[in-house]
Amino acid sequence: MATRHVIVGGGTAGVNAIRAIRAYDRGAAEVLLVSAERPYSRMVLPYYLGRSIAESHVFTATPGHLAQLQVQAHLGRRAASLDTAANRLTLEDGTRIEYDDLLIATGSSAVKAPVPGADLPGVHSFWTLPQARGVVAAIREGSHVVMVGAGFIAFTILNAIRALRARLTVVEIAPQILPRMIDAAGAELVEAWLTRHGVEIRAGATLVAIEEAEGRRRLKFREGSDLLADVVIMATGIRTNLEWLNGSGVGVNRGILVDDHLRSSVGNVYAAGDVAEGRDLVTGRPAVHAIEPTAMGHGRVAGANMAGQELAYRGSLLMNIVDVCHLDIASFGAWDDPAAETWAATRPERWAYRKLLWKGDRLIGAMILGRANDIWTTNDVGMLKGLVQSGNGLGAWKERLRRNPFDIKPAFIASGTTARLLPETILGHPSSPPGPTF
Repeated sequence: MATRHVIVGGGTAGVNAIRAIRAYDRGAAEVLLVSAERPYSRMVLPYYLGRSIAESHVFTATPGHLAQLQVQAHLGRRAASLDTAANRLTLEDGTRIEYDDLLIATGSSAVKAPVPGADLPGVHSFWTLPQARGVVAAIREGSHVVMVGAGFIAFTILNAIRALRARLTVVEIAPQILPRMIDAAGAELVEAWLTRHGVEIRAGATLVAIEEAEGRRRLKFREGSDLLADVVIMATGIRTNLEWLNGSGVGVNRGILVDDHLRSSVGNVYAAGDVAEGRDLVTGRPAVHAIEPTAMGHGRVAGANMAGQELAYRGSLLMNIVDVCHLDIASFGAWDDPAAETWAATRPERWAYRKLLWKGDRLIGAMILGRANDIWTTNDVGMLKGLVQSGNGLGAWKERLRRNPFDIKPAFIASGTTARLLPETILGHPSSPPGPTF
């Protein structure tokens, strides 16, 4: 009988795993997909919110595409339990699916702040397509939108809300905005930029309740005055979807612990994406990186190994890149390591900020802010990422960068980073376009 691969989760990790399997086995094995939703890209939901794309452009694998890939799709169905001793997956409707190997790629869910009124009408999360539909239907020109949370998720939809000509207030419990992405100096610059563009920021604000107020929502805070909102968006974090694995024997810490082949503690069960806790490229320690590039890399490597390859994953690079009102903000690697040797510089006339973090002569983390139309920023984002990703020793160039953190290009070229990164591909060979390859 043909080998049966079961993929649980139709997001980026799951879809990339399917494509990798088919690239190697050319249709020889059975592939079953179990997904609560039709496969779509969460990364494009902000563009859907801003009305720059139609909902049809959100989806990544249509029924026809899945049929071409010879995938037996169980869409709109959820996994309920996993019996790893019997190699059996049970769905919520009682359906049992046997497997030879299985990939867990069930992603994450949004978490609302635990305050009274968080479940009132008009209080939304923005993580899934159904949640995005709710926000799209709610916002009108002139609406006052209050975003609770000033992290990466919130900032990915900030431009879209402004494009709808809504008034926007962002509140954050931490003393600064983007607390898990940039430092206080960078946050101060971003806050000034947003204020200049009409976005109100209230940091250090503890939300204690949300109440109905004549068709609007009243947000009450421990510090400061109340806010009246037409629409409230909770961007207060995510949690991995792992509850259904209780009793399965799959080892879980913050996520599912995986080796460099993306195998869990159970040899024929793999994990990828937000649910997987694998090697951090910079620190070498296990980490959960709930970001799109990691999900894509995990999925492709897991799929290749399920198809019989012996492919090791080097590790994932923590990175966040976002554009807010045409100001680019990016951080890479161990950007907040307190033990690192750190240099920073600001060019306020160009709205530019750099921070470089070192271990010896190796750049282990970086932060960069600058206007999106400034070629200085555009070029250096990629070069800083490359220097952190490659792990090259920079020797005497370290001292030059200490004197001028804004002069990245000579060090990037002289270090041979391009020559090292160009041959690297996740699967060890050039990428092929998505779609059937057999």
